[in-house]
Amino acid sequence: MTAPGAAGRCPPTTWLGLLLLLVCLLVSGNITEGVSEHCSHMIGDGHLQSLQQLIDSQMETSCQIAFEFVDQEQLKDPVCYLKKAFLLVEDIMEDTMRFKDNTSGAKAVVRLQELSLRLQSCFTKDYEEHDKACVRTFYETPLQLLEKIKNVFNETKNLLKKDWNIFSKNCSNNFAKCSDQGHERQPVGSPSPQLRGFAFRLLVPGIILVLLAVGGLLFYRRRRRSHQEPQTVDSPMEQPEGSPLTQDEDRQAELPV
Repeated sequence: MTAPGAAGRCPPTTWLGLLLLLVCLLVSGNITEGVSEHCSHMIGDGHLQSLQQLIDSQMETSCQIAFEFVDQEQLKDPVCYLKKAFLLVEDIMEDTMRFKDNTSGAKAVVRLQELSLRLQSCFTKDYEEHDKACVRTFYETPLQLLEKIKNVFNETKNLLKKDWNIFSKNCSNNFAKCSDQGHERQPVGSPSPQLRGFAFRLLVPGIILVLLAVGGLLFYRRRRRSHQEPQTVDSPMEQPEGSPLTQDEDRQAELPV
């Protein structure tokens, strides 16, 4: 039998399950909203101003430094470009952007490093940390390097404001295309096989012509010397009359016995 008044009521466990489900939905919604708010406003104007101050205080010089960065000619997709650049910027700030301790430059780099750590939650990871696809070595001035880094943070800020989840895009296919192109691309400064073959075909006939010219010149000089030697070597029979040699012989003949 059913207790009076109990008919039509849900068991207490049913109400508890519904309550927990409602709480989970509210919490997940708050987490999602928090992540959205978190990523959209993480990069502030103060960070960009710090980078601009580093640029303005940088001494102008023609000296260049080497660093690895994204090759935009290979990776044209802006989202994938920034995803790849983000990791490289972290390496550059760690290894290349070095300032004296406790200076304004050093403090600015520390703030940017802390920002990059917080930004990691806004990027899905679809590449290996040491993957060199779409990456090449640049040789630029420190001023140009700082401008690259500022552009990365500025473009990342603009895209996150439009869509906080934009960097969840999977870029594996784009990175794979770069890997395929990397096998076909020639290293900077090295000639292509076609150019090397063309240069070889030009070089061999040139060497042969030079050797023939030198050999002909040596043969001509030897022939000329062989024709001149009989005329330059004077024999006693060919001494002209009145020469010192004939005069000595005449004196010897006139001496009394």
